[in-house]
Amino acid sequence: MDDIRLLFAESNPDIICSVKDCIDTEGYYADLVPNGIAAIKSFRRTNYDLIIIDSHLPELDGYNVCYQIRKVSDIPIIIISSMKEETEKLSFYKIGADDFLVKPVSMSELMAKIKVLLRRTSSLKSVLSRIISVGQIQIDTVSRMVYINENEVQLTPKEYELLVFLSQNPNRALSREVLLNEVWGIDFLGSDRTVDTHIKTLRDSLKPYHQCIATVWGYGYKFEIT
Repeated sequence: MDDIRLLFAESNPDIICSVKDCIDTEGYYADLVPNGIAAIKSFRRTNYDLIIIDSHLPELDGYNVCYQIRKVSDIPIIIISSMKEETEKLSFYKIGADDFLVKPVSMSELMAKIKVLLRRTSSLKSVLSRIISVGQIQIDTVSRMVYINENEVQLTPKEYELLVFLSQNPNRALSREVLLNEVWGIDFLGSDRTVDTHIKTLRDSLKPYHQCIATVWGYGYKFEIT
């Protein structure tokens, strides 16, 4: 299991101890902070997988902590609160909280919700990592399908591999030799004109976005992303 790091912002020592014990039992790492200012500072310097925030933190309340984090991140956020009013719950959902629990918090329920959110974001990251998006061009590296404006583009296997390699090295001038070695393999016996031929047919297939493959005269090509 990859290391999972959580941020828990809570001022009540008893709740901190209970949650920390559960988090430790699951094998997760947790940074514990007692107020809203510390929560924001910790969030800014650490890459977390999920954040748990008490709604009534000292110095900066949970609402403003959640609001500030959500402005710059889609990280899962769970709010815990002693308030049962629906208006407070809806106010947190409105600014982007993912879940809301009322105190006294059931530790088993909290851990279940943490696992659900972590599983959901893990699945989303997996889907996103398989898709390379450049403007209106989308490349699905699992199905090996390419789409422009959601319409499927038919490419030969080498055109597809060439497009993937170019798109994975954006704004980088790539020589014909590098392209031959990476796409066709170092044992390929053909000439670098093979690259030019495939670039031409690839550009034809990518119209009207063919200009993203720029020629670097006397050298090779570059996949331009502005």
